[in-house]
Amino acid sequence: MELKEAKDKFIHTWGTLATQWGINRTMAQIHALLLLSPKSMNADEIMADLQISRGNVNMNLRDLMDWGLIYKQLLPGERKEYFIAEKDIWKVAKQIAKERRRREITPLIDAMEELKEAIKPDTAEKEEFLKIVNEISKVSVFSDSTLTALIKSEENWLINNFVKIFNK
Repeated sequence: MELKEAKDKFIHTWGTLATQWGINRTMAQIHALLLLSPKSMNADEIMADLQISRGNVNMNLRDLMDWGLIYKQLLPGERKEYFIAEKDIWKVAKQIAKERRRREITPLIDAMEELKEAIKPDTAEKEEFLKIVNEISKVSVFSDSTLTALIKSEENWLINNFVKIFNK
């Protein structure tokens, strides 16, 4: 496989995978391109490589910066803005976990708490409703705790614990 073909496959795969994390495909493809690039890139280069519009590139670059996955890099003598991806994949994984927690888990926990307070279990139907809400709440809180541990953890700690789990 030639390098160009391998890069295209990586960009396509990363784009497909990232949709599972709540990132749109184009955003993920831009991230993948910047991950693979040995140097920072400007919007024109990204547009040319991925064959996407300037508006799409600019919108997704802004979103990637909001997620903390890429950074603006100012080059001396250049008027254009350049962008570079965080290359430490452990940091990338932690940042994605942090954003997903903020965007998905925290609002779910808040909504379940609000529902638990709003409904009084005075009928069988309300009791059943609260039972489901409580179960979702438990899973959400567990997910939140797990993601919090991941975000605060160091790579070696996590790897050592995975090894312990799989060696049992």
